Amino acid sequence: MQTFTLKPLRISRHLSQEQLAQMSGLNVRTIQRIESGHNASVESIKCIAAALDVEIETLIQDKVMIDKNSQNWRTLPLFLKIWFIFNFLQMRPTRDSAKRIEIIAHLFGFLFCSAGFYSEPALAGGIILLGSAYFFHFLKWQGDKYGIWYERSTD
Repeated sequence: MQTFTLKPLRISRHLSQEQLAQMSGLNVRTIQRIESGHNASVESIKCIAAALDVEIETLIQDKVMIDKNSQNWRTLPLFLKIWFIFNFLQMRPTRDSAKRIEIIAHLFGFLFCSAGFYSEPALAGGIILLGSAYFFHFLKWQGDKYGIWYERSTD
């Protein structure tokens, strides 16, 4: 079974399944079947690629997934595993991940600032973390303003 990157492309262009079906001249059910992982005819792929203004290879490219049982995953440093688990290293930004980073930075910033009563470097670290939390708050606001978020659709 071939994997398609249709749904992320459609969502990134802020299109519904119905809109894509109308643009490509296909049935909505065909779009739904392709997005759910069923095989698509060459003609359908060509129509969708033309409607989205992408190459056919872009639609049929493999998705990159990390197998957590692989040797590569086991040899990753702990901090990178944590970043992947919290979804910080990603190609498509989501509002949830930006919000998650903001909350974590706020929590640790306040914790370090509290520890600043006993240690001056902890206070400096807390201020830096709070600054990064407010930076991510600003980024989240800009993302909302310009609609850059990649959100998974429940279509």
